[in-house]
Amino acid sequence: MWGRCGMARNEKGLTAALAEIPSLREEFWANVNVLGDGAELNPSLEHAGRLADFLELAELMCLDALTRRESCGGHFREEYQTEEGEALRDDRDFCHVAAWEYQSDGRTPVRHVEPLAFENVHLATRSYK
Repeated sequence: MWGRCGMARNEKGLTAALAEIPSLREEFWANVNVLGDGAELNPSLEHAGRLADFLELAELMCLDALTRRESCGGHFREEYQTEEGEALRDDRDFCHVAAWEYQSDGRTPVRHVEPLAFENVHLATRSYK
C-alpha cells in the first residue's frame, strides 16, 4: 500500500495494486491459521479478522485513489501536478465527498457521492513552497 497508494501515487501503481490485492486476499484465506479455542478470548482470531478487513479497505482505498483524477490534500496523483510540482486540483469534478460501499468479493463496490458546499471558507490550492 505504501509503495503504490501512499503519499504520492500514480495510475500505473494503483492499477497494479488493484490487480494484486485479490490474490493476496485469496492467499490469506487459503493459509490463515488461527490457534486457540473457543473457551476464552482469542486475540489471534481478532487479528485475523482485522487483517481480512484491511485487505478489503486496501482495495477500496486504491479504487478511490484511482478514481480521483486530481491532486488535493493527501490525494497526490503524480499525473496531476503543476510544472512547479504543486497539487493540481479539479474542483469542478471532485468538489464532493465520496464513500464506497463494499459489496462482496468479486462484486464492484458502489461509489456514493455527496456534493460539498462552501459558505465561509473558499476553495484554494495550497502551496508548500
